Amino acid sequence: MKFGPHPVAEAEGAVLAHSVALTSGRLRKGLVLTRGHLDDLAGEGLDDVIVARLEPGDVGEDAAARRVAEALVPDPSAARLRITKAFTGRVNLIAEGPGVVRLDTDRLNALNEIDPMLTLATVPDLQQMAEGGMVATVKIIAYAVPGAAVEQAEALLGDARGGAIGLAIPVMCNARLIVTEIPGGAGDKGVQAIENRLRALGMTLTEVLKVPHREEAIRKALAAPDATDLTLILTGSATSDPYDVAPEAVRRAGGEVSRFGMPVDPGNLLFIGDLAGRPVIGLPGCARSPALNGADWVLSRVVCGIGVSASDIAAMGVGGLLKEIPTRPQPRAGRKRAGSE
Repeated sequence: MKFGPHPVAEAEGAVLAHSVALTSGRLRKGLVLTRGHLDDLAGEGLDDVIVARLEPGDVGEDAAARRVAEALVPDPSAARLRITKAFTGRVNLIAEGPGVVRLDTDRLNALNEIDPMLTLATVPDLQQMAEGGMVATVKIIAYAVPGAAVEQAEALLGDARGGAIGLAIPVMCNARLIVTEIPGGAGDKGVQAIENRLRALGMTLTEVLKVPHREEAIRKALAAPDATDLTLILTGSATSDPYDVAPEAVRRAGGEVSRFGMPVDPGNLLFIGDLAGRPVIGLPGCARSPALNGADWVLSRVVCGIGVSASDIAAMGVGGLLKEIPTRPQPRAGRKRAGSE
């Protein structure tokens, strides 16, 4: 592609690089100039105009963006993504429902190495999405790119591994919540926030069981007949040890706890396990707030059928500092502990 000033008289078929204000109206950048446009420009006394002129083998911005997007998502229905119409060299990939984004980051990084004018930006891998959310955008920065670059992108993305971007959708329908109570505790605070989280994933909270904050009471609640896909536990007093009452109740009910504690803040005091082949998540106290916390990362993946191992949780630490909590007693920085010197 050739870019730069060009005699108006010879610019037919070129792409206008910058908008031009005329007496008769504005010619917008990106416009393919016709003889009528050139007459209007000459009528304004302009001798030169800055244009982009495609060379043999070049692919225009819209066509290039569309081809790359289609290579990224060869089967939009299976990927649960909608490919928008190309406009000004941009195509967006839109979530067709709630879910969790899955990215082949190696191929996507390789795609962005092909040509600086051919770009892809995405949300992070494993990010939870709502229906209509933008998962990715393909943008051709210049008015055209070499056809060889587009073909290289198509070859990279069209290998046997399939689409490089997709949305894992919820595979669970419902959940129950066990809430433990202590004198002067939080009570019902947070139940609505948890229900809202489930609703955002297309799930229903079918039952809320309130029991004393005792291991045996939790065990009995866990052992009660239940047909839900997922059990959540929210304790009135923070779970502070792998053998505290809630995780120990899961074990006594015949289940297992695969991980207690996560390197995400807020969200440290989460545990995850299994009971009768169905997942159990012990929620941290911060789950009472609608603000993002580590429980959201675990819950969305579990609901969408993505396994969450102890190693997966350990790997969440990089990027896991979500926000400081101004009201936290003994803030982590800027103030000494009481009685310290």
